[in-house]
Amino acid sequence: MALSISAVVLLAIIVFLLIKKSGLKGGHAAICMLLGFYLASSTIAPTISELTTNVASMIGSIKF
Repeated sequence: MALSISAVVLLAIIVFLLIKKSGLKGGHAAICMLLGFYLASSTIAPTISELTTNVASMIGSIKF
């Protein structure tokens, strides 16, 4: 069975769980989001995008 989920939704769930269970403060999460926005507009953004695409395809090709 294949499960397809957006990376944004997955990361939002992880941040929510970290805030609730691990004591991550809302301010820290906001700073991380701002860092993500600044990284997305930087020159390293295509490299990060390519890396995440390659990792997702590697995980998707694993046969159980």
